[in-house]
Amino acid sequence: MVAQINGSVVKAFEILKLFNADRTVISAADVMAELGVNAVTAHRFLKTLEHVGALIAVERGRYRLGFLFAGLAERLLDGGSLAGLLQPALNALTDRLGEASMATLFRSDKVVCIARAVPDRPVLVDIRVGSELEAWCTAHGKLWLAHLPDKDLDAYFKRVERRAFTGATITGEDALRAELEQVRRDGFAENRGEREDTLHAVAVPLFSGSGRMITGLSVFGPAARLSGKAAGTALAHLNRAAEDLRSSLAEPQR
Repeated sequence: MVAQINGSVVKAFEILKLFNADRTVISAADVMAELGVNAVTAHRFLKTLEHVGALIAVERGRYRLGFLFAGLAERLLDGGSLAGLLQPALNALTDRLGEASMATLFRSDKVVCIARAVPDRPVLVDIRVGSELEAWCTAHGKLWLAHLPDKDLDAYFKRVERRAFTGATITGEDALRAELEQVRRDGFAENRGEREDTLHAVAVPLFSGSGRMITGLSVFGPAARLSGKAAGTALAHLNRAAEDLRSSLAEPQR
């Protein structure tokens, strides 16, 4: 039996997909132009989505995403869905490289560990699921900052006081912006003893099909073991893991 598809539900999700990092507010005109519907239909869908909490009217005829999605995102994280998808990849990274690995999200100006894997040998820092780390002095933090919209990054610099944890910590705005630009060019970030003197970390972003950063993946360990050629090896494994995860996330779930 062929499943019956509800066209109105499909259209509603097509409207929600119009939002992206560069378009945080939409109007009926956007819906009409992008989806080819008439004005009455566009307004009806927008009003309905507002009614259920999926959209919030910010001014007459203009809408942004509603807090419904923040709640759903919280449930996704609390339920471990994303962490569960990432955990096998982290386990494989740690098994292959013999170093700790983790995945993060970005919340309230900090990175939050949502999944991790640790080797049999002792690790330098005890990062657990739920641990929060500063953004300016960590590999994960640099990834997230590098992929923030310009206005959000500007707000971060105005809002957050950046202190030096070690002699290698980058605290100046100009220097940190230059570092973030390098991260964008290279496609990965490093922590070279910037939070703990002897710790080195390498991190890569995992992007959605639309180019939005979903999470960061990293390998971290003593600088004596994870620098030079070893860091290059870790980066190659991280990139492969991110590509595999992106492919698996893009596949239809059966």
